[in-house]
Amino acid sequence: MTTYVHEGDLPADALVGASSVAIDSETMGLRLGRDPLCVVQLSDGQGDAHVVRLDRSSYDAPNLKRLLTDPSVTKIFHFGRFDIAMFWLHLGVVTAPVYCTKIASKLARTYTDRHGLKDLTKELIGVDLSKAQQSSDWGAPKLSEEQVSYAASDVLHLHALRTRLDEMLVRERRDNLARACFEFLPQRALLDVAGWEDVDIFAHT
Repeated sequence: MTTYVHEGDLPADALVGASSVAIDSETMGLRLGRDPLCVVQLSDGQGDAHVVRLDRSSYDAPNLKRLLTDPSVTKIFHFGRFDIAMFWLHLGVVTAPVYCTKIASKLARTYTDRHGLKDLTKELIGVDLSKAQQSSDWGAPKLSEEQVSYAASDVLHLHALRTRLDEMLVRERRDNLARACFEFLPQRALLDVAGWEDVDIFAHT
């Protein structure tokens, strides 16, 4: 496994030809509109990872934006709702098409309320992830080796998780429902950005 660190943007020749790319992001916090996007990490599922430290003065990352909007590449997230909203706010693109392992887990694994990435990877593929760097300073001028390793680990297993979750969704006859949820997810993220983050617009009250 190799982890490549890039400044400002993804190289033009990175991840070319991939039909699906696992993606995650690191920010200075979890509040939309307040906390900036700092890092985006990606993997095509072949064992390598790309960690992009963004230029927060411009967010000029044309290669990354092209990938996020490429209709031929499925972007795999875990809780993609937040990442997609952040990409719209800071990069100005609507990410699609997408797959979210957290949504898939909630639809397929109704026997538990533990749908975090750490829980998923441990149960479904036997990998115990470390979350020690989750709350570190992602806005620092240079990423530490520990941060880079953590960022990579969050995307290296998403393809395998998707495979296992797809099997469970088919078994439970919820695969069509999952696909409909994935198609709606970018719009749900845009609702968050527009101010409906804490409002269920489908609720009666």
